[in-house]
Amino acid sequence: MAMMAARMGWAQPLRLVGLGSSFSFSSAAAGGGRPRGLAYEEHGEPARVLRLKDLDLPEVGDFGVHVKMLAAPINPSDINMIQGTYATLADLPAIGGNEGVGEVMSTGHNVTSLKTGDLVIPADAGLGTWRTEAVFDEEKLLKVPPDIPLMCAATLSVNPCTAYRMLSDFEALKPGDSVIQNAANSGVGQAVIQIAAAKGIKTINVVRDRPNLQELVIRLKSLGADHVITEDMLRKPEMKELFKTIPKPVLALNGVGGKSATELLRHLQHKGTMVTYGGMSKQPLTVPVSALIFKDVKLCGFWMTQWKREHSLSKEKLEGMITDLCKLIRMGQLASPACQEVPLEDYQTALKVSMKPYVSAKQILLM
Repeated sequence: MAMMAARMGWAQPLRLVGLGSSFSFSSAAAGGGRPRGLAYEEHGEPARVLRLKDLDLPEVGDFGVHVKMLAAPINPSDINMIQGTYATLADLPAIGGNEGVGEVMSTGHNVTSLKTGDLVIPADAGLGTWRTEAVFDEEKLLKVPPDIPLMCAATLSVNPCTAYRMLSDFEALKPGDSVIQNAANSGVGQAVIQIAAAKGIKTINVVRDRPNLQELVIRLKSLGADHVITEDMLRKPEMKELFKTIPKPVLALNGVGGKSATELLRHLQHKGTMVTYGGMSKQPLTVPVSALIFKDVKLCGFWMTQWKREHSLSKEKLEGMITDLCKLIRMGQLASPACQEVPLEDYQTALKVSMKPYVSAKQILLM
């Protein structure tokens, strides 16, 4: 490792201060379980700029928490942050990853909300979770119950929270109402299906056509999806038949943009709401004038990171949401997305898979 460090130009320790954590890169050879992390010193394609490096950790001090990371997923926002295209970027150099679960190893003298052995997840984005150990500020962490399955805990703080808020904050949904969403196979989409089903809300789920479409339909229906249709069907007259068996949706959830979002709008109820939380097609949102004038639809945006920061002074609402989601997990009504566990050392393989189209399994880095 020391020879590799010299070749890569890491000979001098480099101090890094991130959001709620700090450490330095080490030039010493790995040994005795030295902490490691996936670091980048410039923005670019993750396969090129990420390096697995040894880290030196600071003392926990008064309000620090020493955390041993257990598992962390690779999400699209993680990739975008490394590429430098996301709305919020960590100061460089930085450690990748915004989500994950870890175990508290020790706490600072004045830490009151956490103790050794607790399981914790990030309370905000930008902590840098793709590493074996870290010292985080107490306020940047949330405690999760010890009986929550590891993969559920590792994938809890982004997609399920986004789904929960969108189903709660924009329309007063009641049992029997329906919601339509694109990107239904995404992490958010799968969480929407399950949370809605638990509340008695019907879902119409739009996915891209693909070779294994029937397999995907079966899997989404096993999660509680009422209808699974392709983007092409969304534009066909057969949709009229579908709405004879299910009410027109009062809420549309858009993670794609472009033509897909326009088609969602066409099927909304009068005075319905479309919430945009992503733009995977990288195409602008086109809204028919008639939808605004004659149907009086509302267009909103949602970003989980912004919601968390707006509620950062009081964690009550955030902790209440986590409690509700954990209850659903215990009752078997909310499962983690299909996951593929990959050792941290094999991060290049995990990155490659996560950036392929039609990937069904979320890549989870095991520390």
